[in-house]
Amino acid sequence: MTVREDVLSALVARVRRSDARLPGPGAEKPGERTRLVVVDGPAGSGKTTLAGQLAAALPAQVVHMDDLYEGWSGLAAGIERLHEQVLGPLARGEDGRYQRYDWDSGRYAEWHDVPRAPYLVVEGCGAGDPRVDAFSTLLVWVESDDALRLTRGLARDGEDARGHWKAWMAAERGLYSAHGTARRADVRLDAWGHVTWPAHGI
Repeated sequence: MTVREDVLSALVARVRRSDARLPGPGAEKPGERTRLVVVDGPAGSGKTTLAGQLAAALPAQVVHMDDLYEGWSGLAAGIERLHEQVLGPLARGEDGRYQRYDWDSGRYAEWHDVPRAPYLVVEGCGAGDPRVDAFSTLLVWVESDDALRLTRGLARDGEDARGHWKAWMAAERGLYSAHGTARRADVRLDAWGHVTWPAHGI
């Protein structure tokens, strides 16, 4: 998915005119406030591409949830690591720092700093956990039908990953049902980068 230039421009403009909500009001060291952009939606829908476009336009660092999951079974733990290592420190007016999980080796690898900055983009399944509502400037939901997502995923990961993909898709359905992420989103896009909500546009 590549978002059309007019849609991307509208998203960027909305972020820039909206309030910066990190760190939280109770932070001891307020420092520079950050506009947090969250891109969530099921795997294979196009979140990573959109996040890259937003990051280039703002500009901003991107934190990928794929770097926080402990492999195929790490969805819930990855969300907790996002809050513990990145959003929690930023909410206190401190810099974030996380250790990337290497899926190929099955262990943690290098550390990445997430310094306080004017903009930050977080993308991935579960990034729109309800706890981000207090801090996010914009929550974008990207969706696609299961068949297209699975096709995209297997093209990237190989046919041997089909079982993992099926299990992941079931896990994320439960997560999104519990979190109501699509209902809470400020903007919704389809797999081709078209705005599906709000009906009147961004």
